[in-house]
Amino acid sequence: MESGFFLINRRGPVAHLAMNRPQRANGMTPQFWTELPRLLAELELDETVRAVVLTGEGKNFTGGMDLSAFGSITALLKAEPGRAAHSLRTLILQLQDAFTAIENVRFPVIAAIHGACIGGGIDLISACDMRLASSDAYFSIEEINIGMAADVGTLQRLPKLISPSIVAELAYTGRRFNADEALSFGLLSRVCSGKDELINEAFALATEIADKSPLAIAGIKRNLAYSRDHSVADGLDYMATWNAGMLRGDDLMKAVQAKMTQSQAVFDDLLKQASLPG
Repeated sequence: MESGFFLINRRGPVAHLAMNRPQRANGMTPQFWTELPRLLAELELDETVRAVVLTGEGKNFTGGMDLSAFGSITALLKAEPGRAAHSLRTLILQLQDAFTAIENVRFPVIAAIHGACIGGGIDLISACDMRLASSDAYFSIEEINIGMAADVGTLQRLPKLISPSIVAELAYTGRRFNADEALSFGLLSRVCSGKDELINEAFALATEIADKSPLAIAGIKRNLAYSRDHSVADGLDYMATWNAGMLRGDDLMKAVQAKMTQSQAVFDDLLKQASLPG
């Protein structure tokens, strides 16, 4: 795997994607938006990957979209209005898809946040499965401060994670909030004392998840996402259909036997994804 924006490492079944543009607060260039979904798709094809930890190099997690790298948007706004609007909508949809890719992969993605997480950073972490932060982390739905509404996921995902009233306040004002506030809102699952502890905690969590049945983990992720956007009745029906098709005795027996013997069960990887002939 190669990337110009991310550092990519492996710790056994856990993959580590680190945004690597520290001199610009890991601002999201066009390269970020194309590489993130591509890298996730490549990791999805690797049956040995069971979790991903997402971090930022340097002093900050991310300062959000690097608008200076999107000169094409300024030029676009000067074009014929109808065609410009159509082209801009297509671009926004492509940006949205980069974060939807996080939701679509079979394994959990854990965001480990330190320093600044603003603008597009909120869109990014809202799509992740879990969020941890260091005590120095701070957040802002920054878009209102540059005269626009957040358009790549924050306004759609964040109200499913925390109180809609709190989201409204943060989106309308663009004010900064710290890690302790984010924890009290329910946006974070824990706050760590510093970056080193944060990274260790994130990898410990990812490793614990990676020890579980990958088939069960994939089922949990898919059903959590489905239930978020559907009624309880629809979610229950989907869950019944999922387990009717995916629940298998091998992993169940391994888990039960390990519990009885107070040992660690070892679960097989998922099968390598079949490719089209040709």
